[in-house]
Amino acid sequence: MNVETMNSLLPLLILISPLIGFLINGVVLPLKLKGFAKTDPNVAGGFATFFIFLSFVMGCIAFSQLTGSTSENPSVYTYVFQWFDFGGLNIPFELRIDKLSGILVLIISGVGTLIHLYSTSYMHDEECVGRYFSYLNLFCFCMLLLVMGNNLPLLFFGWEGVGLCSYLLIGFWYTDTEKANAGKKAFVVNRVGDLGFLIGMFLLFRELGTLSLTEINALLADQTVVARIMPSVTLICLSLFVGATGKSAQIPLYVWLPDAMSGPTPVSALIHAATMVTAGVYMIARLNPLFELSPVALEVIAHVGAFTALFAGSIAIAQTDIKKVLAYSTVSQLGFMFLACGVGAYQTAVFHLMTHAFFKALLFLGSGSVIHACSGEQDMTKMGGLKKYLPHTHFTMLIGSLAISGIPFFSGFFSKDEILYSSIALPGGVSYLFLVGVLTAALTAIYTGRMMSLTFYSEERMSHDVKHHLHESPALMTFPLYVLAFLAAFGGFLGVPHLLGDYLGHMPHFLSHWLAPVVPAKHLPLVGVKMPLHEGVVMAGSSVIAIASFFGGVALFKKITFISDLVSGLAPVQKLLSNKYYIDELYGLIVVNPVKKIAAFAAGIVDKYVVDGAVNGLGRGVRAVGSTLRAVQTGDLQTYGLMMLGGVLLVALFIFKVLV
Repeated sequence: MNVETMNSLLPLLILISPLIGFLINGVVLPLKLKGFAKTDPNVAGGFATFFIFLSFVMGCIAFSQLTGSTSENPSVYTYVFQWFDFGGLNIPFELRIDKLSGILVLIISGVGTLIHLYSTSYMHDEECVGRYFSYLNLFCFCMLLLVMGNNLPLLFFGWEGVGLCSYLLIGFWYTDTEKANAGKKAFVVNRVGDLGFLIGMFLLFRELGTLSLTEINALLADQTVVARIMPSVTLICLSLFVGATGKSAQIPLYVWLPDAMSGPTPVSALIHAATMVTAGVYMIARLNPLFELSPVALEVIAHVGAFTALFAGSIAIAQTDIKKVLAYSTVSQLGFMFLACGVGAYQTAVFHLMTHAFFKALLFLGSGSVIHACSGEQDMTKMGGLKKYLPHTHFTMLIGSLAISGIPFFSGFFSKDEILYSSIALPGGVSYLFLVGVLTAALTAIYTGRMMSLTFYSEERMSHDVKHHLHESPALMTFPLYVLAFLAAFGGFLGVPHLLGDYLGHMPHFLSHWLAPVVPAKHLPLVGVKMPLHEGVVMAGSSVIAIASFFGGVALFKKITFISDLVSGLAPVQKLLSNKYYIDELYGLIVVNPVKKIAAFAAGIVDKYVVDGAVNGLGRGVRAVGSTLRAVQTGDLQTYGLMMLGGVLLVALFIFKVLV
């Protein structure tokens, strides 16, 4: 393969630009103005938006260099300095933008710019907005480091950094105990997953002697090396996947993401929809040659992804908080991405990552516009009929809803359909996971239709005060909505399937050709390997299901709020889904409460009586010895002289014994 490495400062400049914004809003202005609270929101938002937009501009320049290269596999590279070099561990601080990370850089900085701009208006009346924007810029710095870092320690540094920023932003309103606890929950749950990531990284270094992503993929092309590491490869892949289940909210470590909705809505759009939560998918796609060596690990990933998608989708259909619906939807869509990875369709996973960034950021920002108009209300049962009051928000959210539901020819249609077909067309596919995927896709369209109906189309249920203050969001909030709506509507045409492309003037699958040197494409036959269905049948069938489910959901929930309102016998099921299968309560019973009891025992018994007892006992012993020896200090010179004489005699006796 023709490889070209272009040395440039662009990756470093892209990285440090949001870091400068963080330092201005997080250090310089607070010191100058003596506190975050005194920073003007427009100034803080202006600085933060400018520096992430600067990253986007430089990202476009780097991307143009990749497109302009004649090489098959070009990359833009920066060596910054030697980070670690001891004990055979050589880790340079180096950044690389190739055809995979280039897409992520544009998503992070591009969508990030829109969300920063939106935040300038959305957060205008909040206190300490400078702190908010400093955290948002710091997050972008860490996320860019995660995708541009050319070795696993740098990737992990960014991985931990985005986790820290997530904690800080979820708990931005830290004076509210519930919101502060949500931040702590996210932080603790992610640490569990990160332990798995570390173990996988250590095992990989033991087997290959390097943590450089470039070197790892090069070594895995050597069959001798592959044969040597085969006994450990499944354990390595599963350990890394444990890290992915934490960061990307999959079973069993998904529980933090719904609670993360306690943070400001733009945070949910950027971190918990478009970027951070897709880090696990990016990691697996980046290390695809490693995961390809373990069919067992891929099977686990596919099953976890598929059942997480179905599980979270079933919960979303019973929620009343508009942000909780989108939160569980995000968990479900991430499950689709892992299903794609598990069946070996890494390119398709990246494709859905991209389209999901567009339509889910749009839906979250749209929900923020609704909440903003409804004076902070998030309960959809207290909304209804908002279409005529919020025409711009309604139109753009409708585009996002059609995209996530898989309605032809919106972006989600192309990527989700490709995942479904890959699950039966590729050798690594599993036929019943295809059925799980189809059921989940139908659920997605139903709960999205329900969300739109309860919010915009059903009868008005707002209080008089809320209705009196209803208003469309300002231009700074609606402009990002329209940009994202355009991407959600047309972004899917970057990955038109070959069957459909032939009818659209031989339109190629641009994304597949682009990613092929970094994430190899896999041939999709016209008829499935695991289930003899033609690609056209799957495409047509999924389209019919999506249309029927979405518009059926819209029509059904104009008059009712829950399925149990229609069929009373489903009330127990509704209660189970509304309470999220009582998983939080189960975790509280088997994990949280036992840990709290152990901590209470350690603090009340071990620390008080063992640790403090040992320390205090030693102190009492020293004091007792001191009290005994104190009697020797009489102040009588004759006594001291007698003791000195005794000492001299003892020394003389010792010398005599030694010499004689």
